[in-house]
Amino acid sequence: MASTLWDEYQVSPVEVALPGGKVGLTLRAYRPASELTPTDIADREDDDAIFAGRTGRPLGVADDEELPEFQWTKEALDEVAAGPAEDEVAERAVEAEDAADEEDDEDAAAVSDEEVPMFLSHKGRLLLFLSAKGLADFVRSGAPHDLKQLEGWSKLAKSVKATDVVAGEDDAYELDLVVENLRGGPDAWDAELVLRAGEFARDVSYALRLKPVLVALSPGSPLDDLDEALRASEEGGLGAFFAKRKLKKIGAEQASIGWRSIIGKISGAVDWRD
Repeated sequence: MASTLWDEYQVSPVEVALPGGKVGLTLRAYRPASELTPTDIADREDDDAIFAGRTGRPLGVADDEELPEFQWTKEALDEVAAGPAEDEVAERAVEAEDAADEEDDEDAAAVSDEEVPMFLSHKGRLLLFLSAKGLADFVRSGAPHDLKQLEGWSKLAKSVKATDVVAGEDDAYELDLVVENLRGGPDAWDAELVLRAGEFARDVSYALRLKPVLVALSPGSPLDDLDEALRASEEGGLGAFFAKRKLKKIGAEQASIGWRSIIGKISGAVDWRD
C-alpha cells in the first residue's frame, strides 16, 4: 500500500542519519524546475553564520573534535586534487560558483525542464522527523511547507498514515559514517557510502539553496574528483586500476575535513521535529 501511494504521487520517504545519533525522516520529490518555486530563504541567516556555533564549529559537531573547517587553500588542493594543477582546480571551483550566479537566458531555458529535487522543507530549512507518526501527523495538519505546491498534494496529505512512512533502501543515507570512514584512508574507503552521501548532499543543497555545499561538490571540485575516482574504482577494468592509483594520492585528512564541513552545513540547516 505504501509504495503504491508514493508511486502514485511521485514522492518518496527519505531516511537520513546525521552525527549525534539522530536519524530523521523527510520526503523528497523530483519535478521539472519550471514547475517549482524554490524555498524562501529570505529569513534565513547568512549561509556562513547559520552553520557555526559560538565556538566557530559547525552545529552538531562535538566541541572536543579538533578538525578545522575545510578551506580552499593551496595546501588543501595539493592533497585532495589528484589530477589537474592547483590553480586549474581553484579556477574551476570559482567558475562553478560564478556560473550559478550568472546563467544566461539560454542556459536557464535549457534547465527549466530538467527534473530537480525538492524536500519537505520550509523557509530554507529541511524538516526532519524523529518518528513516522510525527511526519504523517505534520503532513495531515496542513502546516506550511514547500511540497504543498506539488500537484495532487492535498489528496496525498489526506491519505498518509504512519505505516506508509518507510524509506526504501535507495532512500536511506548514513551521513554520520562518512567522516570516520574517510579518515581511515583509501584502503578503507566505502565507495557506496560516500557516493550515496554525495547524492543526498547535492539534492538537499540544491533544494535548500545551500550555496557553500553546491560549490564544494560542483563538477571539477576536489570532492567531486574524489567521487569520480571512487565511482571508477567500483566499475572495474583498466579505469579502475588508474582510479585506485588516483585514490591513493588523495589526502584522507583533507577529504574527511571537506566532508565534515558539508555535513556540518547540512546539519545546521535542519529543523528537527518530534
